[in-house]
Amino acid sequence: MIIVMKKGAPQAAVEEVKEGLVKRGFAIHESIGATQTILGVIGDTSVLDPEEFLVNPEIENAMRVQQPFKRANRMFHPEDSIIDVSGVKVGGKGFAVIAGPCSVESQPQMDTIAASVKKSGAVMLRGGAFKPRTSPYSFQGLGDRGLDMIEKAGRANGLPIVTEIMSADKLDLFVDKVDLIQVGARNMQNFTLLKELGKIDKPILLKRGMSATIEEWLMSAEYIMSEGNENVILCERGIRTFETYTRNTLDLSAICAVKRLSHLPVIVDPSHATGKSWMVSAMARAALAAGADGLIIETHNDPKHALCDGAQSLTLDEFAALMDDLRKIAPVVDRTL
Repeated sequence: MIIVMKKGAPQAAVEEVKEGLVKRGFAIHESIGATQTILGVIGDTSVLDPEEFLVNPEIENAMRVQQPFKRANRMFHPEDSIIDVSGVKVGGKGFAVIAGPCSVESQPQMDTIAASVKKSGAVMLRGGAFKPRTSPYSFQGLGDRGLDMIEKAGRANGLPIVTEIMSADKLDLFVDKVDLIQVGARNMQNFTLLKELGKIDKPILLKRGMSATIEEWLMSAEYIMSEGNENVILCERGIRTFETYTRNTLDLSAICAVKRLSHLPVIVDPSHATGKSWMVSAMARAALAAGADGLIIETHNDPKHALCDGAQSLTLDEFAALMDDLRKIAPVVDRTL
């Protein structure tokens, strides 16, 4: 249930409503807008009658929320959330582009890529130190050494780093070294991990599961937010359909759906969505036009010899050309790079 206070309602009136609900066993999510305050009531609200609140002269409306996700719901938080990642804002009018290789391979590789993508306009550096692979015989990443390499390259070039966490036992290390902790598609419903991520004060990039519905995706965000961490960025990376030509099927309509249902920012990963480097730029441009808040793009200095996902990685020159295209499109859709 949400309770909408009247414009200009005094804070004392808001506190009185909150206190009454807390005494009845409910948790409250308060969203303070420019002129109005909205209270999200969390708990078994079936016992509440919306009409009982309307006798309060400081309450404009009270209504039930049908969706099971609450904190991620736009009704609870009408204004778009803007997530701060070590000074980089994701959401709002800005359009944030994250770039880097699928896997961290060496320090020279990371230094070269970081310097190049920064010059082209990327605002964060991605790279996998711990790699979840379909085959146990595939390259699994450099682990702790890889994390040190991407951290060094990111710091040297003034780029916050984004990398994927695999399990909660590495959480302390990630809190210390990583600016934006990525939850991969395979872990989207690892609820134990999500709960632990909800207890830290660090932004989380939550990728959509391979076969997840939009509601399931938002419910995973709810797991993180319900523990207190509301700094969640969603990432559409393609879903599994009957089509086999591409690696996955990029669901651009999910951007529009999430924007209607939730206040959380959503970015797009056209690299994993298509699996083909020649499609990445077109899908990236389409994501910007469709209303995404950013992109995460696999970029490599030598894709032909990449240890992981070279076929879907842009060269450094191709990434620079894509950034030029995005700068032309952004003003048309009222965004800034």
